[in-house]
Amino acid sequence: MKTLKLLTLAVVAAIASTATVSASPETTTPSSCRTPPEQPPPVTPTTVTTIGQAYYCIFDNYFSGPVLDSRDLLQAAFAALTTELQRLGRDLANANAPVLTGKRDADWRAFSRAYQDIIAKLPADVHQAIAEVTINAMVDSLDDNHARWMRPMQSDAVPVGFFPSHLRGPGRTDPTATGPAFVIDLLPGSTAANAGIKLGDEILAVNDVPLFIEGVAVPRVAEWVMSAKAGQQIKLTMRRPSTGETKTYDLIVITPPQPPQRDVVTSKLLPGDIAYVSMRGFAPGAADKVLKAIKDLGKVRGVVLDLRGNGGGSPDEVKKLVSSWVHGKTYSYWCDVKDKCAPNRTDDSVPLVNLPLVTLTDRRCASACDAFSSAVKSLKFGTLVGERTAGAVSGPGAGWVLDDGSMLGLPKIHEVGPDRAKVDTVGVPPDHFAPITAADLSAGRDPGVAKALALLK
Repeated sequence: MKTLKLLTLAVVAAIASTATVSASPETTTPSSCRTPPEQPPPVTPTTVTTIGQAYYCIFDNYFSGPVLDSRDLLQAAFAALTTELQRLGRDLANANAPVLTGKRDADWRAFSRAYQDIIAKLPADVHQAIAEVTINAMVDSLDDNHARWMRPMQSDAVPVGFFPSHLRGPGRTDPTATGPAFVIDLLPGSTAANAGIKLGDEILAVNDVPLFIEGVAVPRVAEWVMSAKAGQQIKLTMRRPSTGETKTYDLIVITPPQPPQRDVVTSKLLPGDIAYVSMRGFAPGAADKVLKAIKDLGKVRGVVLDLRGNGGGSPDEVKKLVSSWVHGKTYSYWCDVKDKCAPNRTDDSVPLVNLPLVTLTDRRCASACDAFSSAVKSLKFGTLVGERTAGAVSGPGAGWVLDDGSMLGLPKIHEVGPDRAKVDTVGVPPDHFAPITAADLSAGRDPGVAKALALLK
């Protein structure tokens, strides 16, 4: 779920809402969120009605919506609102927290009145910022890595062209990272590649701000690079491990004339007649491409399936790929808020590959990649090599559009592994640890592949 994990932009650009705006949000329950229409309308300002739609959408469509306390959502939202007022230097005497009782409709009316009283005293040029902070905080209070509010960008962001090693899963800073961060993925033809940046280059500073201070990641530094816009200037201080050279790059972000296309599945033959297949995402049809790639390599003795950097995707692809190695098994469970779980079983009509499997994982192996890795480990139809997976697999869900053209992504159920162990927030540890380092990448080494070949001898 993907080359540089900028999936949010790709997803939200294709969706928006046709929901009807309520005439009086202070006294009327906002209209419901809706499934994405075929044609997205223009993006419009985020209002209190939009926030109300998100509020009710969570109760109606989120995994734990039936048991959520309205106070938890709205207190988090209001706290973020007042924090943003202070950050902007626009705190107000009337910005008092509404009295909340745990009754959903009454709490919304109280919050809506307080919000509108505050907005009425603020200049129009800060309304959008206030609304975005408020709705984001409400969604973030769910503490769910698959729950997210996404707004289409009115001016397209253009990635510099590399993915740093210390980001995990859906593009957030890995809490286990201590630095130095380094370039672990690089897009051909991108601003970074054209400047001469290479795999393994350590990122010491962005605009003279270090990525890590005493082993602690500086918030938003690398994330800012990932959301850079065309025309912005970025100063990168980098060190190349293979030479020891430190260099400063002054870049102007450009929009590539044609966005570089990268195949979801690539393959090659390794020494000893071992098939190597890289799968960047569980996109529709990706499992079939993996199976075809193995077949096209001819008579092989084993398979190295490289899922490093795989951000996830379709549960259907997980099912097909698991079913290609094992039959008659439950490979995960989908559970509701009352822990009533439905088993996900293999499709035994899928032909078995009948080859030894080594799967390479890292901290960017997330969501569907977490799920597949969990099945490999628990059902023992292969060996995991590399690093612990991201642990970002709360559960599959759906997207819901709001009246401003934004989308709310909400998991409807939560997922656990074949043995009912929790994978979300924990990840799946490999059977053999073989992390790739900056020095490895810079020198062209791959300890994961080397270990896989040793296991498949």
